[in-house]
Amino acid sequence: MRVLQFSGVIDEFGNWTGNADFLVQTGDIIDRGDDTIKLFSLMDKLREQASKTGGVVLSHLGNHEWMNAIGDWRYVYPSEIETFGSVAARQKMLATGRIGRSWAANYTVASRLPLHPSLGEPNTPYPPPHLFAKEEGEDEEDEGPLSHSAISFVHGGLSPTYEQLTPFPTKINELGTTLLRKLQRRVQPPPHPPNPYPGLPAGTTHEEAALYDANGPLWYRGWALESDDKVCKDVDEVLKKTGTRRMVMGHTPDFHGIVSRCDGKIIIIDTGISHAYGGALSALSVHYTLTPIEQQEGEDTPKWIEKEVVSALYVDRQETITIDEREIVGDFAGY
Repeated sequence: MRVLQFSGVIDEFGNWTGNADFLVQTGDIIDRGDDTIKLFSLMDKLREQASKTGGVVLSHLGNHEWMNAIGDWRYVYPSEIETFGSVAARQKMLATGRIGRSWAANYTVASRLPLHPSLGEPNTPYPPPHLFAKEEGEDEEDEGPLSHSAISFVHGGLSPTYEQLTPFPTKINELGTTLLRKLQRRVQPPPHPPNPYPGLPAGTTHEEAALYDANGPLWYRGWALESDDKVCKDVDEVLKKTGTRRMVMGHTPDFHGIVSRCDGKIIIIDTGISHAYGGALSALSVHYTLTPIEQQEGEDTPKWIEKEVVSALYVDRQETITIDEREIVGDFAGY
């Protein structure tokens, strides 16, 4: 709550302020203490309030939400189970109950957030269908100066060798939808521990299993742990494939602050803000503007200054991560 308040997303009563266009949460709400029900209820409330003022809440399932859906309860607090009433009640709530239904309806594995409305709504697939269908070797079509003015969000990371990156984020989220459906609709297995690890459900496809493995978007840690030389060499190709300028992820915590790598192309935002960890309270702020340049006599095509300011917000300070500014040409006056 404190993070949402000092970042201006909610007021002192816990209500949406309308000061933010988008709120993105990258997962792992669960397994962080006894407030699971309250926190998912808060996200549902903010999602509804935001929609009434033109705002959008983008929510993601982290690896811990998926662990709980599988029946892997190694990080579940016994006292948290009591807030549901019983093991069986908790299983039902996460499968077919209020939380499980919200997961199925409102949560994804990955998001692509366009910074300018000319690129479409959040999670508009990239590349667009008419480009994705092109045969290898065909000339690339000019996508326009804002084609990659977008950010990817995911819990773990988008591995350079993960095979289902495109179309992004559509393919990843389709796999998440089908796998979650199988998990929620099966007879819920006795949770592990103390019972044996239940594993993925019968009928899980190879692609669905890959979504959940160490190289998949829920668990991958390479962008946080590999050397600067390696990640800065690999990142541009992933950004190109996903139609983005930078990638934001959680999963690998740094309790001191938000980590930026490769001039802000990679941003790792997990700082352990839960009281279960006691890390630095933080949020990532992205402020985007597209400002017209006064046209000179004889100029036919409008020019614009595109500016993106990315900052880390803390309780007592704000730190600029990167400021990207460039001049572009195009007709964006209708947006």
